[in-house]
Amino acid sequence: MSSNVAQNYPYASESEAERAAAVEGALGVFEGLRARVEAEARALGQPAEDELWWTWVCPTDDLGGRLHVAGHAGERHAIYAVCDRCGRSFLR
Repeated sequence: MSSNVAQNYPYASESEAERAAAVEGALGVFEGLRARVEAEARALGQPAEDELWWTWVCPTDDLGGRLHVAGHAGERHAIYAVCDRCGRSFLR
């Protein structure tokens, strides 16, 4: 079994407000991330305020970064997530 198997399982959950704040924070900090998300992902639509979202541990960040849902992947059937610590994006 490979060492990255655990990265496929969610780490925790967060509210819609927490998710939106984390994503907006990452988009504001990392140069070019907003443009990349807009080019590679589709918007989530209108999530309910009481909706819960999964978070994952960033597989490339040793600083404890978390992946937050930023949209739906534009060309694949996947969730598009961004790391709040390194600014990388991942498909989940």
